[in-house]
Amino acid sequence: MKSLPFIDLVIVIAYLAGMVAVGIYFSRKNTNAEQFTKASGRIPGWAIGISIYATFLSSNTFLGVPGKAFGSNWSSFVFSLSMPLAAWVATKFFIPFYRSTGEVSAYTHLEHRFGPWARTYAVACFLLTQLARMGSIFFGIALSLQALTGYPMSTIMVVVGICIVLYTVMGGMEAVIWTEVVQGVIKTIGALVILYLVVSGVSGGMPSIIEIGKASDKFSLGTLAPDFTTASFWVILLYGFFMNLNNFGMDQNYVQRYHTTSSAKEAAGSVWLCVYLYVPVSLIFFLLGTCLFAYYQGNPELLQTIKMQVAAEKLPGGTSDAVANLAATLTPADYGDKVMPHFMVTKVPVGLLGLIIAAIMSAAMSTISSGMNASATVFSVDIYQKYIKSDLTPQQSLRLLYIATTAFGLLGMVTGIAMIGVKSVLDVWWMLSGIFAGGMLGLFLLGMISKSTRNTEALTATIIGIVVIVWMTFSTQLPDTYSYLRNPLHQNMIMVVGTLTIFLAGVLLTRLRRKQPVEKEVLLHSK
Repeated sequence: MKSLPFIDLVIVIAYLAGMVAVGIYFSRKNTNAEQFTKASGRIPGWAIGISIYATFLSSNTFLGVPGKAFGSNWSSFVFSLSMPLAAWVATKFFIPFYRSTGEVSAYTHLEHRFGPWARTYAVACFLLTQLARMGSIFFGIALSLQALTGYPMSTIMVVVGICIVLYTVMGGMEAVIWTEVVQGVIKTIGALVILYLVVSGVSGGMPSIIEIGKASDKFSLGTLAPDFTTASFWVILLYGFFMNLNNFGMDQNYVQRYHTTSSAKEAAGSVWLCVYLYVPVSLIFFLLGTCLFAYYQGNPELLQTIKMQVAAEKLPGGTSDAVANLAATLTPADYGDKVMPHFMVTKVPVGLLGLIIAAIMSAAMSTISSGMNASATVFSVDIYQKYIKSDLTPQQSLRLLYIATTAFGLLGMVTGIAMIGVKSVLDVWWMLSGIFAGGMLGLFLLGMISKSTRNTEALTATIIGIVVIVWMTFSTQLPDTYSYLRNPLHQNMIMVVGTLTIFLAGVLLTRLRRKQPVEKEVLLHSK
């Protein structure tokens, strides 16, 4: 970070050292697998709530949301508005269920319900979702820090990733939670500081920002028409509800935390605390994107620099004229993710810049560390101990968790490096998570709601759902000759339709199976 002023460099190094120190401190307590994965159930509910909030408030939110609001409008905020309903369902049904089972893995009960294939399928979907999440977050942090330091994005991912691996491996779940509490506070303060600096830089302040935002339709939540082919209000609301239901209801990141509290009541309270914090804070990030739009509207010469940077990245090795021509065609949606890093480089004063960098790091590290711990737990319980070796000693279980945590951290880094060059961090994450999570949630709801559904119906319904998800995802790539076979719905509907397909197909197949004996009996009597 040689381009940073000395005081900012000291702040960043102190932050990274502090996170590793937390891991070292808690490493003394990690004597068994239960402590590593559950923190022995001693964490207070308020700390769990802040840690869940910090996991939600990733670098996808910190950078992707302002970039999205800059490039379009506030339609993605509808995702946050869906959280209370999903939280209500999770606290009323899912948390009591998980607390009663006592299973650290969110997917063990699927085997009891439908057989080994269901557990394996859910685990595979979860691990793929985690890789997509960690990769997009690694990419997001590297995107901003590259602008601040000039270092290659891949180098930034490796350096930050090593720090995350160190404190997550050494400290386990307890270190993850307490570092997330600190990180949640730091990144909230960082967002407020950036918002203040942007507003103070706009001539006329907030009234002028509101006027510019209204003129450019920046405050729109999307069309209320029943349109499911675009990112309408209803598409984002449905996607948000199902995705948040997946997060609160069966994502190992969150389910694992429910076991770290002393009671189901505290676990439910932690979910509601997350909602109360995340909804207003996410609104701040959308407001920040609109404020940045107003700021650059008043400083178009600064915007030209961003356009040239993005155009140069899209045309590596291109001539200056070609780059300039491409820059002239770019829309706000093409360079939205670059705006906030550029503002930080040019306008954030010395001293505060180090705090902002620490906030961005916090946004990434909190989500990645919990993802690493949860992925390692699932791998250990649902794969290794299930299919490879079940009778592990306490020392072997702990060693396996250390190795798996490190491996998933490295895989997350590789995924992030592979994402370099994408258009929108938020769009990529939403698409990938919708693909992997849709089938998993549908199967889970089928098992919980339809008590009479058997293994055969569940497997058939899941296969049907996977076919639908694959078609909806990849049919857009079909040539024009087969355009009639393309998915007409918006990509965010993949999660919704995939979930409902598996659930409804399973219910229908169950009813058909139950109806057959009755029909046979009627035929026998008639004869």
